[in-house]
Amino acid sequence: DEELLKRIQATIVQVQGDYEKLSSVTGNLLDDRHQKQKDIEALFQSLERLEKEKADKEDLALGINVKADKTALAGKVSRTQFDASMERLNEMIQEMLSRVTGQEQGWHQVQRQLSEEMDSKLDRLELGPFRQQLEEHWKSILEQLKEKAPQTEADDAAGIKKQLLAHFHCVSCDRPLSMLVPGP
Repeated sequence: DEELLKRIQATIVQVQGDYEKLSSVTGNLLDDRHQKQKDIEALFQSLERLEKEKADKEDLALGINVKADKTALAGKVSRTQFDASMERLNEMIQEMLSRVTGQEQGWHQVQRQLSEEMDSKLDRLELGPFRQQLEEHWKSILEQLKEKAPQTEADDAAGIKKQLLAHFHCVSCDRPLSMLVPGP
């Protein structure tokens, strides 16, 4: 029972660790998603501003050739790439949420098993009367042994001036006892 309890506790600790890791990863993914959403909104605002301040094609071409670095333009993300990345991010978030839900169900199952195990154990209120019953039974056994033990009487024979003593030890506490030697 203790080993099962220890395994259940170890599983609970592991599930809690996994849950915390998943929560952390999910939080990071949501933060990244919010940041990308802000970047998208900034791009849309820039697009609206550009539409309001339309530039002439020749001026625009001249400005691009003069001011824009072609490698910087190559480093920009296209709309299709951005949409694909957002789709992958959404899939990852859904996968993480399903994992968290699965872990939570596992956690509830472990809690239910632990609760059932604890309900089947004796509690302190039940142990008190059981202990008292054992002590009473032990006392009655000791009394029966005392009644059945042969009574030793000192043999005062004429040839012995001293009583013979033998060294005995108590069975329950191992205390030395001095008792008369029984018999002739």
